[in-house]
Amino acid sequence: MKRILTYISISLSITYGQFDLYPVSDFFGGGIGYSPMYISIDKFPATDLLKNVGLNPSNFDAPFVVHGGEGFAHMTGKWRIGSYAGVGSSSISTITNVRLYVDSDGNNELNGNETAVDYDGNFDPTIEAKLTFSLGAASIEYVMPIFQDLEISAGAMMGLGRLNLSIDQYAANPKWGQMFDFAYGSKAWVSNEEGTDSTLTYYYAVDDVGNPIDGFEASNAPGVMSDLSGTFFNFQPYVAIKWQLLDRVGLRISAGFNKGTIGQGRWKLNSRYLIGDSEEYTLQGVSFRTMLYLGL
Repeated sequence: MKRILTYISISLSITYGQFDLYPVSDFFGGGIGYSPMYISIDKFPATDLLKNVGLNPSNFDAPFVVHGGEGFAHMTGKWRIGSYAGVGSSSISTITNVRLYVDSDGNNELNGNETAVDYDGNFDPTIEAKLTFSLGAASIEYVMPIFQDLEISAGAMMGLGRLNLSIDQYAANPKWGQMFDFAYGSKAWVSNEEGTDSTLTYYYAVDDVGNPIDGFEASNAPGVMSDLSGTFFNFQPYVAIKWQLLDRVGLRISAGFNKGTIGQGRWKLNSRYLIGDSEEYTLQGVSFRTMLYLGL
């Protein structure tokens, strides 16, 4: 009887060791790979202002895609740290209609007593808005093993985000040769009196060549671009699933909620000048990341 009990005990021990879902072992190694992020942004910045110039913010990419790279490494116990860096952009544009009128009262506005006609030439003003989101962040998470090659984890990613909204207004469709033409008038090579040399001279068209010069303003330029940007603290709690497909290749999928706020008056024009009356904006939405990594 004693021999039978001993045999049963040994058999149970061997069986338990063979079917242990995740044998006790220390965590080592890490991984690195391409990790696109998909964010379902609740509301894009300056929505009403973009609509006011004829743009439709709902035409921005949804979900918004950030292309980036991610890496992770095991620290102590079941804790893991990582880092992420990525950038993504999306553009919308429209071509406006043009009507001509004679500004008889000189107020630069069409009044009821002024006649307007449709313009049918090749002058097609285009307005384009481009939204760019860049992110650099670090992460920390706690790992919970499920099977030998499958685990789930919960953590948070924190770092600095930057949002750029550029508004580009230009006239007509650009041509390669015209990109090297003088934008404000005509040009010509003027020879000296001896005819041995010539100088490139640019000609500006003005209303009066007296002092002050009348008729030349910066607004006469055919294109105007404004770049609005803001930097903010970005926070993203998430849960992730990691599956080791091969010895050195694995798949990692995470889902979370991304949030970051640009404070009121913290937007900058051309990365230099603070815009005091700029609105507060919160970039938030459900986010997903997929990562095909090399490592353990």
